[in-house]
Amino acid sequence: MDERASRGTRTIAAKQANGEGEGAVGEDDGFGGGTLEELARSDGPTALAADAALAEARAVGFDLAGVVTDPKSRHMAHLRRWIGAGRHGRMSYLSRADALARRADLARTLPAFRSAIVVAQSYACAGAPEDREGVGDAAPPSFKHTEGPTRAGARDRPTAPSFTRTKGPPEPEARGPAGEGRAPRHRRSAGEALVARYARGLDYHGVVTERLRALAGRLGAQAGQPFEWRAYVDTGPLLERELAQRAGLGWFGKNTMLIHPRKGSYFFLGALLTDLPLSPSPPFPGDHCGTCRRCLDACPTGALLGRDASGAPVMDATRCISYLTIELKGFVPRDLRPAIGNWVFGCDVCQAVCPWNAKLSAPADPAYAPRAGFDREPLARLAERLLRMSGKQFQREFAGSPATRAGRNGLLRNVCVALGNWGAADAVPVLLAALDDRAPLVRGHAAWALGRIGTPEARQGLQARAATETDAAVLDELAAAK
Repeated sequence: MDERASRGTRTIAAKQANGEGEGAVGEDDGFGGGTLEELARSDGPTALAADAALAEARAVGFDLAGVVTDPKSRHMAHLRRWIGAGRHGRMSYLSRADALARRADLARTLPAFRSAIVVAQSYACAGAPEDREGVGDAAPPSFKHTEGPTRAGARDRPTAPSFTRTKGPPEPEARGPAGEGRAPRHRRSAGEALVARYARGLDYHGVVTERLRALAGRLGAQAGQPFEWRAYVDTGPLLERELAQRAGLGWFGKNTMLIHPRKGSYFFLGALLTDLPLSPSPPFPGDHCGTCRRCLDACPTGALLGRDASGAPVMDATRCISYLTIELKGFVPRDLRPAIGNWVFGCDVCQAVCPWNAKLSAPADPAYAPRAGFDREPLARLAERLLRMSGKQFQREFAGSPATRAGRNGLLRNVCVALGNWGAADAVPVLLAALDDRAPLVRGHAAWALGRIGTPEARQGLQARAATETDAAVLDELAAAK
């Protein structure tokens, strides 16, 4: 790693340790991302075979890898329509003109661009068996896979693999429009915190970035002459899922996730932009969701809207639980709070119900092993811990965890919502303590939760707080909670 890359990584670590901002992210940040963008020059070949490069990607620990050589995006019209409809909410970095220009053309990011090595790393085993409790026992669809033939004289340019469908996703029973009249899915105990599977261990940005660096080093070790590269892991203006589909890693599911017939959708994506003249991989053939709408029907908030006229899946991010618990920095809309259930950071419902993820197994990666005291932690205990922390203490306590993205106040807000949805009288004492928290964001959601529980003790606490509260937003929450 060159000094510029090292400097950038240390800067982010310092910002997070100092508790700057809600997650201390930068301008190039993508959904759930940070600022781990690197530009480096490594010794390497000028005519490395694509199959050799992909073998190196697998050697450093990636489960899937492919090559894209066309720098132009084919999804910009859909992205602009989505942003124009306001589906991106307050993620303003998605709508910046400079970011849109770079998403449209990889050469705007790396002027010498000739190829991108797109990789995927599974985190499928980072969850407990009960992750699928209550989401159905449908067997996964199956594919008969035949490797495509190799052209004579072009060993690094395989033709597309053939996938013959032998069994599709089972038809779900009719349940009406997505998100309509449906209770949120509470898995395990409603008194325990639910954390999205990807966020239970180390922050994937750092783990995958280190492996992309290792990949660049291995390519450089094959000698030749210097090559230029830039590494991205959900951190800059790239359309990673589009790149992954074009690299043959999967198709776009109706839940907007990239799905692979053998790996499902529980994986992280990364891209190494280079000036290496590699041959492209064949894109993944077709869409294999068929008529299945399990994810659409299961989404607690109705955030998944199906496919548009062009066939692209559409999500209203402003209703997505992951957006509401991570990206949204302010008050969660009251009408959506009950649907959040006991999710305190992200959501896995649309992946957990997907037949392509049924009975999924993969070697466990220690990097993504769940950390203690987060997922499955009793909500009241988690709230007590967070209430004792300052912002800087929170950053230290959760260092290396994706939870720093939400920040202390955002995570505590989410826990208050989950406590209100739990509805137990046992939640009242810690919610009364949260009603005195220094952050209006926390006090407001604690008021909502106490109003939802509605015991005499909760009502008395709300009345007492209303007599001394000065923040307008919190006063509004107190009035609504009566």
